[in-house]
Amino acid sequence: MKPYTYFDENGQISAEMILLIGALLIIVIVAGGYIFGITKSVGGNITEVINTARDNTIGKM
Repeated sequence: MKPYTYFDENGQISAEMILLIGALLIIVIVAGGYIFGITKSVGGNITEVINTARDNTIGKM
C-alpha cells in the first residue's frame, strides 16, 4: 500500500503550484515597482531638459 493516496499527491501538486504562482507574483510586483521608478526618473529628466531648452530659447529672443 502506498503512503500517499491519489488525493494527497494532487494536494501536494496544488500546494507547489500555489507557492510557485505566489513567488512569480511577488517577482512581477517588485520588477514593476522598479521599472515604474526608472520611468518616473527618466520622465523627470526629460521634463527638466525641455524646461531648460525652452528657457534658453526664450532668453535668446
